[in-house]
Amino acid sequence: MTQMNQIYKCSICGNITEVLHTGVGQLVCCGQPMELLVEKNTDEGQEKHLPVIEKTENGVMVKIGSIPHPMEESHFIEWIEINTVDGKSGKKFLKPGETPEANFQTKSEIKSARAYCNIHGLWETK
Repeated sequence: MTQMNQIYKCSICGNITEVLHTGVGQLVCCGQPMELLVEKNTDEGQEKHLPVIEKTENGVMVKIGSIPHPMEESHFIEWIEINTVDGKSGKKFLKPGETPEANFQTKSEIKSARAYCNIHGLWETK
C-alpha cells in the first residue's frame, strides 16, 4: 500500500512518481515494480545534500547543504519541496547552473523539507 508523498523511481527508464492519493496497488513502470526512495538524513555528503530551512518574513528559504550543492550538468539538485503540518506542500524544480535554494511563501509550520539529487537521491530535514 502506498502512502501520501512517497517518491518512487523506475530503475529502467528513470521515471519518478510522487504519491498524491494512496492506494492498495503496486506502482509499476516498464513492466517492473517501481523502487520506493527512502529519504536520507545522515550519510556521507550530508553537508551538501541536507535541506537547510531558514525562516523569512513571508515564509521560509530552503537552501541545499551547509556547503552549497554543485549545480553542474552531470550533478545537480532537481527539485526542492516543503511539506507543512497542515498538509500543504510546495515544490520548486531547478536546472544546472541555478542556485540550489527555494523561497516558499507560507504562514504554516514546516513539517519537512526534501531535495532530490540526480546522483545521490532523496534527502530530508524535519
